[in-house]
Amino acid sequence: MADILPFKRPPAKRKHQGMCQHGFHKWVVCKEKQFDVKQGRLVTVYRCERCNAQKVKAL
Repeated sequence: MADILPFKRPPAKRKHQGMCQHGFHKWVVCKEKQFDVKQGRLVTVYRCERCNAQKVKAL
């Protein structure tokens, strides 16, 4: 009889971020935190819907 080899599943691939990995984020204003204590002024916090990257813009 022939030797039966067990089936091997391929390893899980890394989740691709689509357009975010090329710098095309989908920015949305995050209204939870609007005041920065360290700077002492209002800031606008943007969060990417796809990859949850964050950027801050001071007013």
